[in-house]
Amino acid sequence: MLVKTFGSAVFGVDALTITIEVNINHQGKTDIILVGLPDNAVKESMQRMESAIKEHGFSMPRTRLIVNLAPADIRKSGTAFDLPIAIGMLAASEQLENADVLSEYIIMGELGLDGEIRPVKGALPMAIRARAERFTSIILPASNAPEAALVEGINVYGATTLMDVIRHINQEQLLTPLRTDLTALAAASQPIQDVDFSDVRGQENIKRAMEIAAAGSHNLILIGPPGAGKTMLARRLPTILPPMRMEEALETTKIYSVAGKLPENTTLIAQRPYRAPHHSISTSGLVGGGSIPQPGEISLAHHGVLFLDELPEFQRSVLEVLRQPMEERRVTISRARMAVDFPANFMLVASMNPCPCGFFNHPEKNCSCVPVAVQRYLNKISGPLLDRIDLHVEVTPVAFTDLSQAASGETSATIRNRVVEARNKQAMRFTESPHVFANAQMPSKLLRTICELDATSASLLKTAMHRLNLSARAYDRILKVSRTIADLDGADQIQPAHVAEAIQYRSLDRQGWGG
Repeated sequence: MLVKTFGSAVFGVDALTITIEVNINHQGKTDIILVGLPDNAVKESMQRMESAIKEHGFSMPRTRLIVNLAPADIRKSGTAFDLPIAIGMLAASEQLENADVLSEYIIMGELGLDGEIRPVKGALPMAIRARAERFTSIILPASNAPEAALVEGINVYGATTLMDVIRHINQEQLLTPLRTDLTALAAASQPIQDVDFSDVRGQENIKRAMEIAAAGSHNLILIGPPGAGKTMLARRLPTILPPMRMEEALETTKIYSVAGKLPENTTLIAQRPYRAPHHSISTSGLVGGGSIPQPGEISLAHHGVLFLDELPEFQRSVLEVLRQPMEERRVTISRARMAVDFPANFMLVASMNPCPCGFFNHPEKNCSCVPVAVQRYLNKISGPLLDRIDLHVEVTPVAFTDLSQAASGETSATIRNRVVEARNKQAMRFTESPHVFANAQMPSKLLRTICELDATSASLLKTAMHRLNLSARAYDRILKVSRTIADLDGADQIQPAHVAEAIQYRSLDRQGWGG
């Protein structure tokens, strides 16, 4: 008897429906043949399934059993195919009473030897694909079901054991479909912040730059001596970022689901990610990779912040791979049999010392580095990478009078309100541009119309281009930053003052930097 069940395989951040064909042939020796490019984890599933099936009082077919995973030219990996194969074998051996309904279901889950169904990766993209292909229902491990229930228009069932699924298929004891209130879930997922900009004394120019960066999702680099507050300021940036829109939250949750990095008891990533990898990270760790490609830190920072502390301490080869993702906002991982795209729409925030000892150009302390050592240190950051960073900000030590003052500065909530107001203007501006949420993501074809300059502003920018020897990319980024500053000021048109402030954030662009 030939029976078909349906599963799902995740490639990148999207899923592909897999048809599991199980055929029992009573004419031939007793053996099990598994075909369709399964990896070792799939091949080992037979032992797990046999134990789970017998544990629940069913029998393993003792005939020639052929299992095909179609399409057969795509590698199948992982243990999530245990459950659909086991259900297919029981149906093919006529141990299920209502096998005709299997065509309505996507079924996925790893089986324990006792029949327990264990969690799998990628439940959210599986549910999205199931709905797109008009399946009515999806059965997943109980711990994955709340995540898949974010998808409306499909019944999501969570099962704990193989027997739960069998009883549901036989309509002996139906599972209850899960429902999720996305709005309530997003509100409940907002954490309490333990840091605030009101704790920061002085550094008003740095806080202004970070407000601009948050308002337009611009890349930012902080350069200054040790102890000036670079890391402390960067840790507070998430407190002024606008709330994630539902589309952004679902995209980010899908990445964490595929990577198997959804925090425990978390269904929706409703807070913008803040990733701060150590400088010893490898290229694969940063951009993604592996024999079965997995997302890296830049994808885990999608719609959030990627903070690289002590930027020159990262391997130069690791930093250079950031250049393409920063422009295209995605990364492609190519392997012999596949090429996988991961989204990488992140906001880069970096910090660095100006030299190995950290006191080059310090107002009070003397630098102990020889000039060639300073230049070698700065050369670790290439000109093309620096060109892609919108705001370059020098962080100077805080004076004692500022440190000792009792008055608090502006709270993160106050700054965030201005950022949200500016982002709302940008959302209205880009209503006709899908996947564009902020000025920094503005495509080039919109730049000249949205960032139109008057004669004075154009003349000012022309002078800066010649004096600082800026590139065409820097020109575009100055226009985007100018537009963000105008949004924060509530101005419909970019004014000369907005352009002048944007230009000052390029002051490090060609002074003492290698390329």
